[in-house]
Order: sequence, then C-alpha cells, then structure tokens
Amino acid sequence: MTREVKESFDPGRGLGGTPPAPAALAAKVRTLAPSMTRSMQRVAEAVAKDPAGCAALTVTGLAELTGTSEATVVRTARLLGYPGYRDLRLALAGLAAQQQSGRAPAITTDIAVDDPIADVVTKLAYDEQQTLADTAAGLDTVQLGAAVTALAAARRTDVYGVGASGLVAQDLTQKLLRIGLIAHAHSDPHLAVTNAVQLRAGDVAIAITHSGSTGDVIEPLRVAFEHGATTVAITGRPDGPVTQYADHVLTTSTARESELRPAAMSSRTSQLLVVDCLFVGVAQRTYDTAAPALSASYEALAHRHRHRR
Repeated sequence: MTREVKESFDPGRGLGGTPPAPAALAAKVRTLAPSMTRSMQRVAEAVAKDPAGCAALTVTGLAELTGTSEATVVRTARLLGYPGYRDLRLALAGLAAQQQSGRAPAITTDIAVDDPIADVVTKLAYDEQQTLADTAAGLDTVQLGAAVTALAAARRTDVYGVGASGLVAQDLTQKLLRIGLIAHAHSDPHLAVTNAVQLRAGDVAIAITHSGSTGDVIEPLRVAFEHGATTVAITGRPDGPVTQYADHVLTTSTARESELRPAAMSSRTSQLLVVDCLFVGVAQRTYDTAAPALSASYEALAHRHRHRR
C-alpha cells in the first residue's frame, strides 16, 4: 500500500513548527533567496543587509523601502519561517543586537584569479566556517532527532546522491557500516530505483541533493516513499521537489557561489556536517552495539596502518 504524496512543502510553517532563532535568520535568507521571486528577494536582501533599520519599520514602511507590497513583505516573512511580520521584526531586532556585540567584520570578497594563495586560504576558511555556522543555526533538531530515531531502528538504509552529493552519500554509509548497521550508497539512478523497490516499512531512504530538484535522486526517494520506507531529504532547498517525498527534511546552507567555487563544492561542507550529526546521533542511540562494532572494525583494519619495515 502506498502513501499519499505530501503537499508541497510550505516553508512558512517551519520544519519544526517554530520560527527560526535570530541567529538563523541570515542563514535562511542566504539559503532561500535563490528560490524567491525578485520582489521577495528585495525584501530578504534588505532585512539581511540592515536588520536594525528594518526592525524599526512597519510592514508598510518596509514595503515602501523595497518597492514592493505589504503582501510581499508578509509572504517573505512566512517563507523565512515566521508566522507574520511582527515575528520577523522581533528576530531582526535580535539579529541587530548580535551584530553590535563587537564581532569582526565579515570577509565578503570572492576569490579572484590573481589572489595570493594566502588570501585564498583565508577566504576559503572563512566561507567554510560561515557555511557550517549557517547550517548549524538553521538545522531543525526536531527533524534531525526523528531521522536519527528512524536510522537507529532501521532494518536497512539506502542513501541516494550523485556528483559531489554522491561522495557524501558514501561517507554516511561507511560510517553506518562501521557501527554494524546495514547501509548502501547509490549513485547509479537505475540501481537506486531497483533497490528502492525492495524497501518497506522499517527501512530508511535518504536523498542528498543541494538543489532539491535532482531527478536521479528524487525518483528512488519517491519509490521508497511509496513502498512505506521512512524518507529523509538533505537539501539546500526546503521548498524543492524532493521534499514532497520526504518524511523528514534537513536543510543545509551553502557559501556564496563564484566562478572558482561552484555550489557543488560549498554545499558538500554543510552536507557532511549534517551527515556527521546523523551518525553521532545514531551511535549514541545504539551505543551498546555500536561501540563493539566500531572497535572490531578498528582492529580488523589496524594491521593495514602499521609501519612495515
């Protein structure tokens, strides 16, 4: 028996039913702006650029400032996860207070072709740190906990990803295997669907896609969903098509895309953070069996890492 496909995800409801904390607002704007209409982008960019100034504005004032309508302002607030504009203003005030706490200014310059290697290191390190901070701030721990619970009890876990996301899928399955769980990573879309058909209630299927619209990943997740497996989406687009077939959605952030650093590179960092959170959570839940399995895997491989004369 198959389940009904969920309605398109409404970011205004929030994944956990509560508005994001002020610290997560800037991350939300960066994550969702690419999928917004141009008028909503103007509102989002305004609140991210000047939270203190926007916090002092009424809904009419912000609409006039951005050349939009009051309805657009309210829709933007809801897309960012707030019930209404009043809640967004409170978050803006909190964000403004944090920005005035004396933190160092952000590094915002993209990497240039003629940048010295020392500058490349500095800029990449900053972008990585910001990406991880944004992902942590925006990660819904209720959804994360539910996904951990499902993984810890799963008979089998299938993970789907292609390209850079495929590498992250392999990383997660290797971690799960090390603690004695049955897990498979699938990057071939045909094999992924073939295996998804075998899933049922008690199994877990995870789709990793930054864009949220990768067909080769969505298709096996849909099949797994329809066959009763618990489904999880790790994505940078919580309003993307993949979420229609996901019981649990874990949102990632990404650094600014540039000519020398495409989204596939920066999204991998945040995906790996989410994967690590899943793994540690599962290891905690299954500690009595996970710890011996992990020790056994260390011992089995130890001789391969000893120096041979």
